[in-house]
Amino acid sequence: MSDSKLDQIINDTEDSSQGNLLSFLQPKNWKINLMAPREAKRKVEKSMQKAQDTINKARFISRDLSWLKFDERVLDQARDSEKSLFDRLKFLAITASNLDEFFTIRIGSLYNYIDFGKERTDYSGLREVPFKQTLISSAQEFSQEKHRLFIEEILPLFPENGLMLANLDDLTPDELADAEAYFHRTIYPMLTPMVFDHTHTFPSLLAKTLIFGVVTVGFADKKNAKGKYEKDRKISFVQIPLNLTRLYVIERDDKVLFLPIEQIIQHYLQVLYRNVEIESTTLFRITRNGDFDVVEHEDTETDFVDEIKKKIKDRRLGRVTRVEVEENHSDFLLGEMLKRWTLEKSDIFIKKSILDFTAFWQILKHPEFKTKLAANHAVVPPLGLKSVKISDIFDTMKRGDILLHHPYNNFEPVIQLLEQAAEDSQVLAIKITLYRISKNSRIASALLRAAENGKHVSVLFEVKARFDEENNIREATRLQKAGCFVIYGIPGLKTHTKLLQVIRNEGSHVMSYAHLSSGNYNEDTAKLYTDLGLLTTDSRITQDISEFFNVITGHSMPTHYEHLITAPRDMRNRLIEMIEEEVENHKQGIPAGICWKINSLQDLDTMEALYKASKAGVPVLLIIRGICCIRPQRPGLSENIFIKSIVGNYLEHTRLYYFHRGGEAKVYGGSADVMVRSFDRRIESLFEMVNPRAKNMAITILDWNLRDTVNSYEMQEDGNYWKVESSEPFNIHEAFYQIAEEDLIEQLTFEKYTVNLAQTEN
Repeated sequence: MSDSKLDQIINDTEDSSQGNLLSFLQPKNWKINLMAPREAKRKVEKSMQKAQDTINKARFISRDLSWLKFDERVLDQARDSEKSLFDRLKFLAITASNLDEFFTIRIGSLYNYIDFGKERTDYSGLREVPFKQTLISSAQEFSQEKHRLFIEEILPLFPENGLMLANLDDLTPDELADAEAYFHRTIYPMLTPMVFDHTHTFPSLLAKTLIFGVVTVGFADKKNAKGKYEKDRKISFVQIPLNLTRLYVIERDDKVLFLPIEQIIQHYLQVLYRNVEIESTTLFRITRNGDFDVVEHEDTETDFVDEIKKKIKDRRLGRVTRVEVEENHSDFLLGEMLKRWTLEKSDIFIKKSILDFTAFWQILKHPEFKTKLAANHAVVPPLGLKSVKISDIFDTMKRGDILLHHPYNNFEPVIQLLEQAAEDSQVLAIKITLYRISKNSRIASALLRAAENGKHVSVLFEVKARFDEENNIREATRLQKAGCFVIYGIPGLKTHTKLLQVIRNEGSHVMSYAHLSSGNYNEDTAKLYTDLGLLTTDSRITQDISEFFNVITGHSMPTHYEHLITAPRDMRNRLIEMIEEEVENHKQGIPAGICWKINSLQDLDTMEALYKASKAGVPVLLIIRGICCIRPQRPGLSENIFIKSIVGNYLEHTRLYYFHRGGEAKVYGGSADVMVRSFDRRIESLFEMVNPRAKNMAITILDWNLRDTVNSYEMQEDGNYWKVESSEPFNIHEAFYQIAEEDLIEQLTFEKYTVNLAQTEN
């Protein structure tokens, strides 16, 4: 980003009024609350207030603060007393994973600037150090609320649901004997104490692993500054192996006990330190910087896969960004670790309950409780089909486009297309882009069979998909060995588009069968994420796909696509052009409006175009699940921008872009969000809905998302969110299972969902 744009973000600001949403993320300086004297506390609080004032006045909202606001909405699901205990535990576990990723990637990225003395100004107008303080403060507040919720509201529900989070004191003598035997038989041989002293270097501790810091003492053979003898302290570390189950399970007739394994280890830890006095044991967990840029080369001698593997190792040893520690800890140990990792005390997160809430996944997968989570409805056929089962996918696709809306519609037709193609003697070739696939993927298996059966199989396998690199490299290697033509990504870009093409000899002609999607080729996440996938044989679209595959697998550079918008070439410009067309239509008295459903909104140029549209009077309705950096309903800037977020039992992953165009709407679906990375650093595609039923279905999906009152949060001008409540609840996660042809609409009615602030104030 240029300096001029950064200056604009800082200087081009307006007054901001505070919203009324009770936020658990209001900044309080934890560094001071934990450590500093009163005078320093007042100075820091003044500094924090100044930072908050800067944030409130900024033209845009911080990406990272917006991320934390999304986590707050996820945590709100765990607050919902109408949900079962097990669903509430699921959302607590999700918030833990989300916060891990936040410190791995976003705080890690910030440390890349701080550690190397690089300057960075956030959208909020804050420089790197005060911005980090603001983020840590918000994360501390969030973490405290999460643990309060668990201890006070969720943990008391365990007994009535047949389970207990146990302590050693809760065990009978026989159960304790079994636990001791388990320690000596299984755990003890796996533990390795690693000492740190003047003869041993500081060990490389793993991120997101439970670790005991053990302080031992020797003989009183050293004099301190006062001339008195003091004991020689040594620090050592014991990592709990990741392949041990997190909770030790005891099954009684009336309940199941889950005993955190660290309690067993701590109780018997002395056996690792024979004839040595243990002064203290402290359980902690660290997060490391995992934000690395893969430097890609055109040089054919550079082994791209080896480079990825090296970066994965770098992530495991990246700088420490957070320390989580139990309440009863050694201050001496903590002080030594802070010095070693160049951290402040505000970077320490003290936990009053179980250290890592991702442990709850083990409870949720236990045979006694895995059926207790809210079950999905049975899938329904996509509109236009009478049954969820398709006898011949090729014949069905030739009869017309099929718009799949997951998870309400089955993902099976996509798998069937590949599996049938793998065995069909008339199929000549298969082309596909893969980003994240499931373990034991049927998609990968079908591609393997196709290659073995002599089909020409081209796979653009994006090995840079964050946190899935190792699985992707392993699967890509398998495909390559089977004879598939595998491309390991494109130099300088990440392939995020979701495209599949099957080329089939129909006798008199060759036909192309295609699938375009917002979601990954992953049969597991298709049951949990809302996504759109279009199955089509429309030559207008399949020709575009053929051209695009030639771009991403070769060196073709077409000047025009009929119904695709692609990145990095022209997606930003095309979206801005269509925004400007709506502005021009509005000026000429032609009905205009914009409605997008996306995951994230962060691109500066596009947000400026939306501000201009709002100022011109164009209604802008945005359904944004997560990160949102634009301010809605700010007087003089964005009165006509209205934003809601939908967070519920399914993860909203669909992307749809609607432009009203005087009632002759254009609608695009696809894989891209409105992010700088999507437009400049990724291969992305948006596809136009040209089939009337598919187009009307997409418009209806937008309309029903706007109608939802059960899973919806309305974004306020200050960046906070209000939970929507209604006496007439409308839940899209239920309603889409009942959708029928007669429910479809041809255009959005913007007046139903917009309220002009100026009118309300008058």
